[in-house]
Amino acid sequence: MTDFMQVLILGLLLGGVYALMASGLTLLFGVMRVVNLAHAAFMILAAYIAFFAFELLGVDPLLSILIAMPIMFVLGIVIYALLFRRIEGTPRYVEMTVLLTFGLALVVEGMLTFFFTGIFRSTGPSYARQSFFFGEFFVPKGQLLALGVSIALLSALWAFLTFTKPGTAVRATMQNRTAAEIVGVNVRRISAMSFGIGMALAGAAGSLLSFLFPFFPSRHWQWVAILLSLIVLGGMGSLKGAVIGALILAVASALMTHRFGPSWSPITFYVALFLVLMVRPQGLFGKVVRI
Repeated sequence: MTDFMQVLILGLLLGGVYALMASGLTLLFGVMRVVNLAHAAFMILAAYIAFFAFELLGVDPLLSILIAMPIMFVLGIVIYALLFRRIEGTPRYVEMTVLLTFGLALVVEGMLTFFFTGIFRSTGPSYARQSFFFGEFFVPKGQLLALGVSIALLSALWAFLTFTKPGTAVRATMQNRTAAEIVGVNVRRISAMSFGIGMALAGAAGSLLSFLFPFFPSRHWQWVAILLSLIVLGGMGSLKGAVIGALILAVASALMTHRFGPSWSPITFYVALFLVLMVRPQGLFGKVVRI
């Protein structure tokens, strides 16, 4: 029982971080119907920003979130204006976003490899190697701090979507893009803002990733499978589903690691992705699309 509780604690800690990683991805799908395969690549880009801020300037990875998020927000708006705005309304829009973001992921990976090589990197703040002990249980300090930051950012996102006028427009666009446009919502402006917010969330997740996991440019492909499984389980476009799906799969992955070893952990996400697509394609909180 003690081992199970310890694994549960570790799984929930990582689940909160996974939820932050998946929130930007599911937001983009909800607003723009963009299946962003480059989301994890931009997380790795943000991890490099945090890494060099730490190595060259001595900026703590948690504080580097304040650097990475604005940079990624502006980058997201630029990418939307240059690429996605041109293809909105086309007959094969969703399919084109998959190809476009796949190409973006390759471009980001290639540039990172060219400038920073393919070696493993990781920031090394002191708290990343420390733990709190509560009787028979331990809580890694780095993971606990990352969970706290993730909860704060997800709460801020919820408050923005719930209590602000732009947030209401975002929710209206997520529910019915055409109806939102009819009642006066500037869906292109909302799409640009949502793309920027999604990228900013990727920036925050990348800063946390920089001390939680070792990273290198092509590592993003592993994260793509994990993030897709999280949002597919929760329901594409559902922020609540992304959080719950992240917690469920993080705990399941931790149990798999404890039982069979870390090399089996990724299988949890692949199996979950396969089963959800076979049994309930809309996920736990997604909507069935009827033509």
